[in-house]
Amino acid sequence: MPSRPKAVPHVHISEPHVRVTEWRFAPGAETGWHRHEADYVVVPLADGELMLEEPGGGSRTATLKRHVPYARREGVEHNVINANPYGFAFIEVEHLKP
Repeated sequence: MPSRPKAVPHVHISEPHVRVTEWRFAPGAETGWHRHEADYVVVPLADGELMLEEPGGGSRTATLKRHVPYARREGVEHNVINANPYGFAFIEVEHLKP
């Protein structure tokens, strides 16, 4: 299976208590497997779908709506993939522990 293109992160704010990253995905791009070490909020910049590969081999599709945020707790582990035929982006706000 050919490798997917990588999503591109751009850190807008990096402070001891918070990090704000804009993630941009080409069609089919992925973040790569990662585990969230902090609680976080995602704010989609467009409507679209992301495929989430999860530990144990499962996957699911999440439908996101432009400017409708959602929150997750630390410990989430996954690979996020743009399931749209167009570019997709979201802002991630991580609540870091000092």
